[in-house]
Formats: sequence, structure tokens, C-alpha cells
Amino acid sequence: MAHIGYLNNKRVLVTGACGTVGRELVGQLLEVKELGELIGIDNNESELFFLEQRFQHFGNASYFLADVRDKDELCRMMRDADIVFHTAAFKHVILCERSPFEAVQTNILGVQNVISAASENGVDTVIFTSSDKAVNPTNVMGTSKLMGERLMTAANSNQRGDGPVFASTRFGNVLGSRGSVVPIFKEQIRGGGPVTLTHPDMTRFIMSVSEAVKLVIDSHSLAKGGEVFITKMPVLRIKDLAQVMIKILAPHFGHDAEKIEIKEIGVKPGEKLYEELMSHEETRRAWELEDYFVVQPAFRSMYRKIEYDYSDIVSKEVDRPYISAQEPTMTRDQIEAFLVKYDLLDLPLEGDKHPDERYWP
Repeated sequence: MAHIGYLNNKRVLVTGACGTVGRELVGQLLEVKELGELIGIDNNESELFFLEQRFQHFGNASYFLADVRDKDELCRMMRDADIVFHTAAFKHVILCERSPFEAVQTNILGVQNVISAASENGVDTVIFTSSDKAVNPTNVMGTSKLMGERLMTAANSNQRGDGPVFASTRFGNVLGSRGSVVPIFKEQIRGGGPVTLTHPDMTRFIMSVSEAVKLVIDSHSLAKGGEVFITKMPVLRIKDLAQVMIKILAPHFGHDAEKIEIKEIGVKPGEKLYEELMSHEETRRAWELEDYFVVQPAFRSMYRKIEYDYSDIVSKEVDRPYISAQEPTMTRDQIEAFLVKYDLLDLPLEGDKHPDERYWP
């Protein structure tokens, strides 16, 4: 972790501490020996209880039931906080599509509440974790995340004096998270197939949760204000992933890999064949860094002069959008090595199965 020294003696708050990214973020932050204090908040009582049990040997961490919809509670939680990582969100596309008012309450108004609470408490830095679905959004979830990014940028441009630095970090799929294709494919292979594929040409940016969180933490130390940091990620074809998983896992479950069928079931409404992490419009104000692209705000700060400069600039010109369909894809050998490296194929206990059907309303 390149910029770990910036966390020494800091009081850090993580919203959505029980989510896939939030839980990993809590774990990595607690590995920082000189970290001052960690506060984890979430509205999921049971998962928060288990999170506290998991990290109970860390005396500098506390966990609280709180909801980002409650601005007053956020203000109390952020007293004396130095850094806020805002990961709390509704993330499932279909559920947000079905309940858009709820998505607005958490993914948009929740961001506004975080901004207000951070400003009132004089927090140093707020990092918002966004999604590839915020780029040219085709659904409610993506639109709400884009609005979250825009709120963060606007908060920075309207900030007076020495208020917080607000920035966003955007990345694609966290491979292996609950509800993603890896655990679904795994359970389908366990049952002997078929493995369901929406489209043979579908591509996705992918990253392990540990990699993603390291880069989220590092983006805090790079942020000048109002930027969107876009994590560079490898790309795979979902069909190649399915074939690699069948090859590796079928023998473990007592099946012949050659006999497990891959069945195409069609693309979900609002689902893209490819992912976009940076739009064509954003390339005009983007720089390339070693691990990121950084999109600078379209509207600069009205009250503060901000120098956008970074130590690891590769290029100050980006000539094309960052789209999975236009990037080289991983070979099947590379996919296999990736799955093994990050323990994404650990066989689950029989009594702890993940659902084996694609969610299809």
C-alpha cells in the first residue's frame, strides 16, 4: 500500500462497513499499525454484530448501527473524524430499478448527508466509492451513482476555506462478491450444470476485492479535490470465465467437465454487453497515472485555487474512452491464475451454499 503513512494517527470512518468493499476496507485499515481509530457504521444489525466479532481483537475499532439517510446521526459519528470512506449504497440493478425512490434515498440523498456531515465536522478528506455503471448509465442504480459523483465534485467546487477534500473512486466488478457470477457459476457447476451465460461476447472489467480496496485507500492520499479516480483493471470475457471455472471445478464436484453445458439465456433489461469506466466526454479532462485515470472536474473550485498535480503521471492526454470491449482480454490461463491467486475458487461448505440461479425477474 503505497501511501499508508497518511493514515498514521488518523480517525477514519467507513460507511457501509458490512458490504463487500466496506468489510475489506475495515480489515485493511486495521492492518495499519499506527492508525488512530476506526469507526464502522452500517444499518445491517446482524452483519455488524458478526463484523465486530471478526475484528474484536483490535482495540482501536468501534462499530455502530447507523444509516446514511440519517444526517443527524452521521454528524454525531463524524465528530473529530479525519477521513471518511463512503461505501454504503444500494448496488443491485434490478432491485434499484424496481424501487427507484429507495435508491434515491440512499445513493443520492445519502451522499448529500455524508457531504453535509463532513463539512459541519471539518473532516479532512471524503472518498466516495462509485461504479462503472455511473458511466453513460442505462439504469436507476447507475444514474444514482453518477449523481453521487456529481454531488461530491460540486461539494468540492462550492467549498470555502479549509473544508474537506471531496473525491470519488470508480471501479468495475469485484470478482467473487456475493451475488456476482463466480459464486453463481460455482454452485451451478456443483449441481452438474448448466452454467447460464447471458451473451457469449459480454466483457467485464474485473478486480479482486483486496486489490480494489488498496487502490481506494491510496486514492485518498492522491486526491486534490473534485476528481474521479478510475482504477485500471484487467478485462475478461464472461464465457471464458465460465469455461475456466468448469475446467477447474467440475472434477472437484465429481463431474465430467466435457458434459457440463453452457446455456445462453439472454441479456437482462438495461444490461450492457460491455462496461465503461470512462466516457468519451471525460477523456478531454483526464490524465493517466500509473494505477488510475484521473478525471478532473469540469467546473473548478469557485473559492479555492487547486493545483492538480500527481507524482506518477504517465500522460496528460487520454485519447480514447476506457471501455471493456476496446481493451485486450485475459487469456484463459491468465483467468485461471487470477482465480487461484485471490482464492476465488475456495469450495464452500455444503451447508453454506450460494444461490445457483441467475436472478431473473
